[in-house]
Amino acid sequence: MLHLGHRIAADVRIGDVIALEGGLGAGKTTLARGILEALGLEGEAPSPSFAIVQPYDVPEVRLPVAHVDLYRLDDAEEAEELALGDYLMDSLLIIEWPDRLGDALWPHSLRLHIAIEPDGARRLTADVPEAWTDRWSQL
Repeated sequence: MLHLGHRIAADVRIGDVIALEGGLGAGKTTLARGILEALGLEGEAPSPSFAIVQPYDVPEVRLPVAHVDLYRLDDAEEAEELALGDYLMDSLLIIEWPDRLGDALWPHSLRLHIAIEPDGARRLTADVPEAWTDRWSQL
């Protein structure tokens, strides 16, 4: 997951949304940490489980990032209060548990679903929107 995060980070842009789906322990936070590490973050990024939104800014990373964990939210109305759309003007948005947004996930979001196989391996399924088609094919 760290390596994949590094590869994805090479092509991220301000305004991108990366939605990470999967059960507890699937590797969502590890993938997000790989992206942040490749963007220049030194040290390990904390999980935003309790803060909900963990922002990172230049020069800590090469472009601003908001790492979001919606696990503790009960419904989409709570997510609205976070005004996540505001981050799209000047940041990359990485969202864990995007299903908590209901139907409000942006259509240009790169959706990555991580499943744990019976042998412990991870299986990644990607829903690649048009905004990511060329970039994804080069990963």
